[in-house]
Amino acid sequence: MINFTARRKRPCGKSGESSRALFPALLLTAILLVQAAPSLAAGAGFDLPALHFNLDEAKAPQQITGVLQIIFLMTIISIAPSILILMTSFTRFAIVLSFLRQALGTQQAPPNQVLVGLALFLTFFVMHPTWQRVHQEAIVPYQQQKISSEELINRGMVPIKDFMLKHTRTGDLALFVSISQKEKPQNADSLSIATIIPAFVISELKTAFQIGFMLYIPFIILDMVVSSILLSMGMMMLPPVMISLPFKLMLFILVDGWNLLIGSLVKSFH
Repeated sequence: MINFTARRKRPCGKSGESSRALFPALLLTAILLVQAAPSLAAGAGFDLPALHFNLDEAKAPQQITGVLQIIFLMTIISIAPSILILMTSFTRFAIVLSFLRQALGTQQAPPNQVLVGLALFLTFFVMHPTWQRVHQEAIVPYQQQKISSEELINRGMVPIKDFMLKHTRTGDLALFVSISQKEKPQNADSLSIATIIPAFVISELKTAFQIGFMLYIPFIILDMVVSSILLSMGMMMLPPVMISLPFKLMLFILVDGWNLLIGSLVKSFH
């Protein structure tokens, strides 16, 4: 059996409902804080709670169940990045921002860390209503001991399935229903999560590529104009990309590109 005991010298404050709704984000943040806690505590001059690990023989079925719950929790934490990427709006944001950088031709500006961070926080913003529903419909009743853990999972998946179905094309759903070789469902709500997730992913990929294509058009036209001017002037040895880059940046700034792009991406999920 694994027994966890902790002694705290300072009580922790209670979080608001809106904060608990962002449980996936807070869980990842908590993991990072736990890793950095020893060095931070040494510099601040205060003691951390004592944490003891005991491996004893299980004497009751409930103790074995606790061990299985811990293993299940560690498994969920390990696949959390995949869940965040494949079951949320992160895929669309990350791909479109990557296409934008390539269309501008700025190489590594903005860097990958900035693009991934921006896509991550935009994902939190878009998914907040869905996570709020999960909190209200599943987590709160479970904390009040009104539902079982199995019912918690079933209720928590409903808002997430609704979000994915809303942004999944019918043709993509039909593809995976036919591949699964199962009976045709009466409605979309009866589809399994294993069918919805891949259909949602390829729908997001298609949408992201369509937006990326639209982003490329004005910048390609500008490249063609600059290349034609340089060719007519006989400057064949001068790379057209070097000349067109400042004009691309100026065009993007004049039209307030970041505001238009981010606003359009966020509104595409409403």
